[in-house]
Amino acid sequence: MKKKRERIHKLTLKEQIKTAPGLFAVYILLRTSVVLVMIAQIFNKDWQNVMLCIYSLFLFTIPSFIERNWHIDIPDTLEIIILVFIYAAEILGEIRAFYVKVPGWDTALHTITGFLSAAVGFSLVDIINRNENTKLYLSPLYVAIGAFCFSMTIGVLWEFFEFSADMLFGLDMQKDTVVHELHTVLLDESMMNKVVSITGITETAVNGQALGVGGYIDIGLIDTMKDLFVNLLGAFVFSIIGFFYIKGRGNGKIAKRFMPTLKGRSASENGEIR
Repeated sequence: MKKKRERIHKLTLKEQIKTAPGLFAVYILLRTSVVLVMIAQIFNKDWQNVMLCIYSLFLFTIPSFIERNWHIDIPDTLEIIILVFIYAAEILGEIRAFYVKVPGWDTALHTITGFLSAAVGFSLVDIINRNENTKLYLSPLYVAIGAFCFSMTIGVLWEFFEFSADMLFGLDMQKDTVVHELHTVLLDESMMNKVVSITGITETAVNGQALGVGGYIDIGLIDTMKDLFVNLLGAFVFSIIGFFYIKGRGNGKIAKRFMPTLKGRSASENGEIR
């Protein structure tokens, strides 16, 4: 029985290669690149980056694992974006330091996260909405709002994770920002909750030593709020796309490229909207 299941999995893999050669090529290319980077990090004895490479290779397997074990069909476009996103975040962002070297790299990734999270949230609600065995039917607007809220929840939870990692392990996932003005009630000597403004800040000193950053260091707040704003933008864009997808009874071509669906379901559950 075990050998039979292995033959089925091998056959499924061959079928996937034939039906999605682009996806297979991207998977092999990215996986090979990560392995080469990992070998280089081993020679450099940078074991933290080696673990990041191993973590990335593990993340690459999750989409196919979900498809195989949870009977969910992930569109090729969505799966390619997920693979490239993992590579961009872990290998380019962390190991190659694109988060620091490339302006807007983190912002772009958070925007994509908002967009994709909305697509996943949309699918979760829409699958229930299409199921003939349920008596629940939600309007297109309600489904769009649900997907938007799901995406924002994912974004907030991720920011909680970044904050916890920074506080517990002394990391800097919530990247600092240099600002040139400060508004705070902490400097109000009258203790009357009045805002004291300091403008034209050109340097920050700690224990009498100038840091040479050219301004005041904001410890992650601006980065967090910016991430949530662009997450909102990505979620809003897909929610609009999804709204018209349902309103048009599943005829939208763009939404289908990003929405996972259940395998082996009837047309009313997996392709037609009531």
